[in-house]
Amino acid sequence: MSQGLPAAGSVLQRSVAAPGNHMQPQPGRQSPEDDDRKVRRREKNRVAAQRSRKKQTQKADKLHEEYECLEQENTVLRREIGKLTEELKHLSEELKEHEKMCPLLLCPINFVSVPRPDPVAGCLPR
Repeated sequence: MSQGLPAAGSVLQRSVAAPGNHMQPQPGRQSPEDDDRKVRRREKNRVAAQRSRKKQTQKADKLHEEYECLEQENTVLRREIGKLTEELKHLSEELKEHEKMCPLLLCPINFVSVPRPDPVAGCLPR
């Protein structure tokens, strides 16, 4: 060991290499600039991750609202289908009853095979 130089790992060498002292970094050790860059990068990444999670949450909320609206619309449409089905049933029964006594359908001249597109159209006033 040379005279006048502190031994490797001595108190003086450790205090000179302590964080905050601006010496050349030792191999395997980051400089304060690298530490600052790393902290800034981590903060930027943390903010970006928060932004991404917030965006995902907003998208999920929007999809849930859309789902709720579609469910309500579906319910309304199903009710309308039910009402229309009942109306069709009622009108079909009315038509059957009308056909039993319709003078136009009972007239013998109507039994001549003349193609008619709709038997109800013959009952309607012209």
